[in-house]
Amino acid sequence: MAQLKAARVADVPNLDVIAPGLVVAADEAAASPAAKRRGGAAAGRFSVVGHRGKGMNALASADRRLQEVRENTVRSFNDAARFPVDYVEFDVQVTKDGCPIIFHDNFIYAEEDGKISQKRVTDLLLEEFRTYGPQNEQGRTGKPLLRKMKDGRMLNWNVQSEDALCTLQEAFEKVNSRLGFNVELKFDDNLEYQEEELIRILQAILKVIFEYGKDRPILFSSFQPDAARLMGKLQSTYPVYFLTNGGTEIYADVRRNSLEEAIKLCLASGLQGIVSEARGIFRHPAAIPKIKEANLALLTYGTLNNVPEAVYMQHLMGVNGVIVDLVPEITEAVSELIAVPEPDPDAENSSNQAMRGAVTPNFSQREISFLLRLIPELVQ
Repeated sequence: MAQLKAARVADVPNLDVIAPGLVVAADEAAASPAAKRRGGAAAGRFSVVGHRGKGMNALASADRRLQEVRENTVRSFNDAARFPVDYVEFDVQVTKDGCPIIFHDNFIYAEEDGKISQKRVTDLLLEEFRTYGPQNEQGRTGKPLLRKMKDGRMLNWNVQSEDALCTLQEAFEKVNSRLGFNVELKFDDNLEYQEEELIRILQAILKVIFEYGKDRPILFSSFQPDAARLMGKLQSTYPVYFLTNGGTEIYADVRRNSLEEAIKLCLASGLQGIVSEARGIFRHPAAIPKIKEANLALLTYGTLNNVPEAVYMQHLMGVNGVIVDLVPEITEAVSELIAVPEPDPDAENSSNQAMRGAVTPNFSQREISFLLRLIPELVQ
């Protein structure tokens, strides 16, 4: 019987900001042409991905674990690497002078001379971007960072373990080489982008990746449908996944409004997978077999992925992996699923061994009944 780690609905962290945000190929897709582009995690094994490193910073949350280490920094990525995660997810934007940097929000806020300044990240030159936040250079002081909440509040962006903001190149140079990168191509939902501008941004990112990526497993993902489509056209080395809220939010671009639309986009554009908000999967479980029939891999993100029982249920439903904030807790809770299987001496060959896939927990009827009662309550 599977050993469930206790969790209550009240324990779900109240994350002020939710972001996306790799995957292991599904066994049934292993023989498809797209499988060659699926990147370097073990095929068929359930995957845990660190969200913005060891977890995003939810400054309004009472849960101190969500303010432990500054998100999207080298320190956060390397902290995540101490646990059995396959990838870390992070957000890449490109500065005005063409440098790919790692930062989630569209705007960066700081307090200067008693006043709050606001600048769009992509309007900054790299040199100016580096003046914000903690500084690694001794004797240098950066502008104190603030973060704007969804409700309009402005909070001091303070965490327990600090590190400087970083570029994509620095992440490749300084992060544990065994760790895969889920590179989210970050764009502003409120802006319209011309194809030429998207190509310019994507080419700047690819320049760094082709120069510094080496053998590191890499996966691209994006909420921006045309960015995902173009990234698949511009290169054929790394898999590209489409990020979607799975119908939990509605946008002017219909391609973003359902899992069905996400499948259509992936098939039309030759993409390799979907990353959905976990609630979208639980609300529309019938989409999962359609995703599998399309030979697409499936990851999820969202607050539900910080609840062990919800993660177990997704594994049973056929999800390939989860992007999580509570990296130590979730990797411990699902250790049976993410462990690399011991070689079977009786197996005829390695391919037979690989087809075994992940170890499926043996749930009792009582445990399954509990999970089925828990999930709808969390999804609301």
